[in-house]
Amino acid sequence: MSVTGGREEALEANPTPGPHIVVVREGEFDEAVATSLAAALRGAVGTASRNLTLAGGSTPRGGYEQLAERPDLPWGEVEVFFGDERAVPPDHPESNYRMVQESLLSRVPLSAGRIHRMEADLPDREAAARRYERILPDSLDLLVLGIGSDGHTASIFPDGEPVRERSRRVMRAEGPSPPRERLTITSPVILGARRIFVLARGTGKASAVRRALEGPLDPVRCPAQLARNGMWILDEAAAGGLRLSMNGMEKPWKSD
Repeated sequence: MSVTGGREEALEANPTPGPHIVVVREGEFDEAVATSLAAALRGAVGTASRNLTLAGGSTPRGGYEQLAERPDLPWGEVEVFFGDERAVPPDHPESNYRMVQESLLSRVPLSAGRIHRMEADLPDREAAARRYERILPDSLDLLVLGIGSDGHTASIFPDGEPVRERSRRVMRAEGPSPPRERLTITSPVILGARRIFVLARGTGKASAVRRALEGPLDPVRCPAQLARNGMWILDEAAAGGLRLSMNGMEKPWKSD
């Protein structure tokens, strides 16, 4: 397990095998997210594809806003996808698309044809899932995820069908709170992604972060473990339950 203290060079480095954990102060979180994603987008220059699959919710909003302000990013070459969506119209306050559109997509030179919304608001959600499955790239270049207090990621909830799925790549899902109906990517998509960024902030995520990174491997009960080998960007509160070690010293540990 690699642990760093929120330095910019750590965010710009390629993730090491296994969890790569960056812990930052609360006030540095959004900048850390933007720095990490900007470096990843620049690093994908010259690749055959450059797709970016984004998370919704409140955690990444500030990072997306700062990412929109970064100069010279290759937006003209980027295809944007979504990891999950609620069954609400795209202008609904609970829509992941709306949040991402407001914070990032409407503020960068990205054509509408390169933005692929999950149409979870369609009456036939099974057909919508199949349609999205057909357009989703075979392998995701850059995948941004969050983590819930119950250990879910995207809309892959504990003990649900999407976490047990082995062939389908997009499925209907049901969350524990309204709006319950969702579409989500599934386990094979996360496991096949080239680079994963998991974002978590606040004390309410600390227990789930610890289970995901240090608990017994059981993604059926803690789906965020599917992304265990990614880069985890945490504020100090979200990292508060981890038994991190750095320079031979065990937690409590603070960022530089």
